[in-house]
Amino acid sequence: MSTRPVTSRLNLGSAPRRNVRTPTRASRHRRHTLIALTFLAPSALPLLVFSLIPMVRAMWTSLHKWNLIGPMRWVGFDNYVQLVKDPDTRAAFGHTVYYIVGYFPLVFVGGLALALALNRAMRGRNFVRGLYFLPVVTSWIAVALVWRWLLNPSVGIVNKVLEAVGIDGPGWWTDPSWAMPSIIFASAWKDLGFVMVILLAGLQTIPVDVQEAATIDGAGAWRRLWSVTLPLLTPSIFFVVIISLINGFQVFDQVYALTGGGPAGSSEVVVQRIYDLTFRYGQAGTASALSWLLVVVVLAVTLIQMRGEKKWVTYV
Repeated sequence: MSTRPVTSRLNLGSAPRRNVRTPTRASRHRRHTLIALTFLAPSALPLLVFSLIPMVRAMWTSLHKWNLIGPMRWVGFDNYVQLVKDPDTRAAFGHTVYYIVGYFPLVFVGGLALALALNRAMRGRNFVRGLYFLPVVTSWIAVALVWRWLLNPSVGIVNKVLEAVGIDGPGWWTDPSWAMPSIIFASAWKDLGFVMVILLAGLQTIPVDVQEAATIDGAGAWRRLWSVTLPLLTPSIFFVVIISLINGFQVFDQVYALTGGGPAGSSEVVVQRIYDLTFRYGQAGTASALSWLLVVVVLAVTLIQMRGEKKWVTYV
């Protein structure tokens, strides 16, 4: 009887081989994309319904004359030409830039100072952080009521304090030269906590070893701030700059709640102008054109910031 293994008698080479199809990179990519789109669909649907479709609708409306009641009348780009020539629209853009120029330094310097102060070990640190963040989650209607009382020309506590030291307080909300500065200060106060949290999160990502090495090399507190802390904090600063500029161009709540664009249009910003054109003057087509002009301006400013990111932002 042969002792050779049974397997040696089999003609393995003649057995048919089953072709196992290995998925290609393209097919795997398509499958992963399909899975990702499936998970994104529930959140993308509200974006489509409440953002993209209204934007397309606004673009179509901007090419018509429409008073929200009667039929639309095609005018092409006449609304855009009218806006470029309109002095009130140019003034609204000027007020918006004025707001941004005054608002950003206040909120950034204040938020950075708070972040640096609250990044140290101290008793009650979390409570103080929450206290400074509280105005961020407070509605502008409530904040406006407080600030309108504080800066009331007759009974406001600010003017009472100024009167006690021999200074006649201005009409914060009734004087055209003081309305926008008052809005800027109230806005910076409300948003201070948001900037503080962003910069505080950035400070906590800076390696302790880097700070210790700078201290060993003899760098003082100011030298460490300028040469170590701020360069490594630039990603967070960049985010604050982008968000602040976008929010600055879209400012509306505080203006509407505090002054309504007055007095005499001295604080009317672009979004307030869009609101007035739509609901006060019944010029929905012109308002839609202005909204698209604002989109173009915000997009251009954001792209300029993104292009310049590599020149000053340091990533660890």
